[in-house]
Amino acid sequence: MARTISIANQKGGVGKTTTAVNLGAALAEKGQRVLLVDLDPQAHLTINMGVKAPDELELTMYELLVDPAVTVAEVVLANEGIGVHFMPANIELAGAESQLMMEIGREGILKEKLEPVQRRYDFVLIDCPPALSLITINAFVASDEVIIPLQCEYFAMKGMQQLQRTVDRVRTKLNPRLRLAGILPTIYKSRTLHSQEVLQLVRENFGDLVYDFVIKDSIRFAESPYAATSILQYATASEGAAAYRRLAEVVIESNHR
Repeated sequence: MARTISIANQKGGVGKTTTAVNLGAALAEKGQRVLLVDLDPQAHLTINMGVKAPDELELTMYELLVDPAVTVAEVVLANEGIGVHFMPANIELAGAESQLMMEIGREGILKEKLEPVQRRYDFVLIDCPPALSLITINAFVASDEVIIPLQCEYFAMKGMQQLQRTVDRVRTKLNPRLRLAGILPTIYKSRTLHSQEVLQLVRENFGDLVYDFVIKDSIRFAESPYAATSILQYATASEGAAAYRRLAEVVIESNHR
């Protein structure tokens, strides 16, 4: 059965898509079967996978969520270079929430859709939108755990409590198996005192939940999507590639505990 991980933070620009793509690539590099799910109407993951015009796609996550007849098999695409499958999104996904509001069992629609392919993959990684919305709740209900990319800036850290409360509420009311797997410090600027101080503050506040490595700020992360690839292929010897390989190792190790 696949292990499903949501990559979530209600703040935008903290490295959610970067983490989903590069963790997926690192897991695939280690022989894992990976499905990436783009749940963000901005479709950054979809574009990173090489889909230059997401709005021209006939079937996306929008259709999967709002049309009971559409299946994962009809939506899923492949990126052979990275070695992963993915389910694309486009701007239409922004309208899914209003359509789902009147549905019975609306929080569990994504979970139901993913169940038929659970044995086809080892990992399902969900790139969540930058909002604590019904779409994000669907991701949490479908997931076993949540990884939170946290930009090493003070205001980014302040939103953590709200996100933790949402995870706790979903665990209590909708998905008792859900857990917070870890907090991943991202966009870390090692030469700035601010990044150093925030990282120290994050470790003091969240302790062992914080991974013992960071994702350093690098132009390579901005460049690799243009090549429709991950940093593991684009800059294989870089610090960023090494960090995501380390994250994949930790994720796989925790699966065997």
